[in-house]
Amino acid sequence: MNAATYAAKNLLRNKVRTGLTILAIVITMLAFMGLRTVLDAWQAGADYAAKDRLGTRHKITFIMPLPLSYVDKLRQNKDANGQPLGVTDVTWANWFGAKNPNAEKDFFANMAVDPESFLRVYDEISLTPEEKQAWLSNRRGAIVGDLLAKNFGWKVGDKITLEGTIFPGNWDFVISGIYHATRKSADRNSFYFHWNYLNESLPEQRQDKVGWIASRITDPSKSAEISKKIDQLFAGYPDQTLTMSEHQLQISMMGMLTAVLTAINVVSLVILAIMLLILGNTIAMGVRERTNEYGVLRAIGFMPRHLVMFILGEAATLGLLGGGLGVLAAYGIIDHGVGPALEANMGGFFPFFRVSPTTALMAIGLAMLLGIVAAAIPAYRSSRIEVVDAIRRVG
Repeated sequence: MNAATYAAKNLLRNKVRTGLTILAIVITMLAFMGLRTVLDAWQAGADYAAKDRLGTRHKITFIMPLPLSYVDKLRQNKDANGQPLGVTDVTWANWFGAKNPNAEKDFFANMAVDPESFLRVYDEISLTPEEKQAWLSNRRGAIVGDLLAKNFGWKVGDKITLEGTIFPGNWDFVISGIYHATRKSADRNSFYFHWNYLNESLPEQRQDKVGWIASRITDPSKSAEISKKIDQLFAGYPDQTLTMSEHQLQISMMGMLTAVLTAINVVSLVILAIMLLILGNTIAMGVRERTNEYGVLRAIGFMPRHLVMFILGEAATLGLLGGGLGVLAAYGIIDHGVGPALEANMGGFFPFFRVSPTTALMAIGLAMLLGIVAAAIPAYRSSRIEVVDAIRRVG
């Protein structure tokens, strides 16, 4: 009999206690992986952001617009000194902020964009050639993400009406295409339509204003340098700019949620502490019940290190079983339940919500490690007890 066999047999001695302990580990690991997946999902936007794309907004606040003329200025690809700026393509967009009157509680991103340049700069937005041509040729055409289309039951050719909030009124559109995303950072729950349709419908004083500008650059390693040059280019203008890489933009948005992300981290640590207490209690009870047996093992020649190996092996096996089942439960519940639902309804915040292999391996590893840590003190005490005292002890 080796340590693994002995550990397995000990686990089966009290099936009810072992089963309840494993269930507790599964639940805590499921909660832990759920919280870690939330953090991973928030980070996905930054991790998968285009390295060669910059975002330019008003220096004071995101909600203040910029003149459309800034786009033409950037397209000239000249900095304030007349030298090459390093910009290869430029597009722009306005946040529209409308809602579906048939599902007012379902939030989704909707933006007015310049179709041709938008598809060039955001090349992760994938359309069929027919859908692309249909969108470009229809001033009231719109494209929607595949998850948004599924959520609302929209199909290509459908005529829909959105109710404006920032831009009041009823706005009529035709679904020209349903796009798919080729990068995990892309929101598959968004609605894009012609900027000209919006611009021409506004009062004259509100026309030719853009919410933000996106630029593709020649050298991603020089994104900080190019960003600085862009801001210097408009330093003398009434509307000054703030430019950063898409990666930095995503991180800055996450920075606004630092308190929330910190709280999630703390809660995940608390969950691990609870699991440690559960394992410690279970293992301590089992070791105490078998003190007499350990005394007999010592009497027939087993060394203290053997007892330590038996107890730690049992704890590691318990953690492995609970952690493994917890991972299977997480894949079933998160990847095939909660994840798709969040992507469909909150794609702007969670464009990709799945349990990562790293999180799964971390959960199994932590479950085993916590099992060993919880068993460390009972194992040490068992190895130090005198043979005679161990044999005399009952329960």
